[in-house]
Amino acid sequence: MCIRDRIYYVNADILLVDKRVNENLSPFLAIAISVLSIIGSWLIYDFICKSKLINYKIIFPIVLLIIGTAISFGLTKIYENRLVALNTVTIDIAQGTVLGLIGPNGAGKSTALMLFLGMQTATAGSISVFGQPMSLASGDLRKRIGFLPQTGAYPPDMTPITYLDQVGMLFGIPKQLRKQRIAALLHATDMLQASAQRIDHLSSGQRTRMGIAAALINDPELLLLDEPTVGLDPEGRSYTLSLIKDLKRRGRTIILATHILPDADQVCDRVAVLNHGKLVYHGTVADMKQIAYHNTVDIMVDGTDIPSALQSLALQFKNVEFDQSGHETIRVSFGNRAGDFAGELGVILG
Repeated sequence: MCIRDRIYYVNADILLVDKRVNENLSPFLAIAISVLSIIGSWLIYDFICKSKLINYKIIFPIVLLIIGTAISFGLTKIYENRLVALNTVTIDIAQGTVLGLIGPNGAGKSTALMLFLGMQTATAGSISVFGQPMSLASGDLRKRIGFLPQTGAYPPDMTPITYLDQVGMLFGIPKQLRKQRIAALLHATDMLQASAQRIDHLSSGQRTRMGIAAALINDPELLLLDEPTVGLDPEGRSYTLSLIKDLKRRGRTIILATHILPDADQVCDRVAVLNHGKLVYHGTVADMKQIAYHNTVDIMVDGTDIPSALQSLALQFKNVEFDQSGHETIRVSFGNRAGDFAGELGVILG
């Protein structure tokens, strides 16, 4: 069996050409190198598949070092010799894309982010970021990464301005440049009016936006967001997703950890689905929908008591399954039976 059959989610469509290299190349030459490298990568794959002379477990990490902004190979994390948080997870993230780490609470999403940051040590496997091994000693790599933790424990007596200034100082950003970036980020995150308030007086949505601004203060090449929409009201969630979409348009490479599928659907190019520490799917959002949502529709609702709505719908439509798949989302599943699903859905929506 060839490597493309075994590792079906390898993304060789985008070649990472480091910024420091690009600065010294003409655009035509950079594109030519990218195209030739992609063709060469697939030729190597074909050789491996047909000859079986090289162990794919040896060559695969080397290939991923060429094509990805961040990769993990066989990543495993076990806590206290009993809790398996991650189990042989292999993921690659191409430059300029948004990858969603999807899974329920406890699936291993936050653990994966901490390993990508080098803040924890893997039990087994390896991690490479920007083509270099990531570890606890990789402070130079972490300077190129922005991180929004799930539970932001911010100093309550500071203001967004003083907090962002403190974060900028820790990154060693010069004072004048810090001022420019803070002003630009407060404007971009719609935090100008609240910039002088104490952090403990901010709403959850404002704290999230401030956290995103802090994650961007060092102008990172890779941005890690851990459940940025959890606990937000509909307006705050919508604004946060719009902010992520804007960062995507600007070419940021983002890893978004979330258990809310509609959020991933809105902003992600690719997803990696984790369940009990195992990687169960890695590919495009469109392909995942075709696999997972046969005869299934997600309905976004606003201002509705979803538990009560689910009970009412279940009583009216006996042959249809209804579940809550997100904070404002009802999943309607018609199963594998034949029928006029469009007509049924119209009755349900009516």
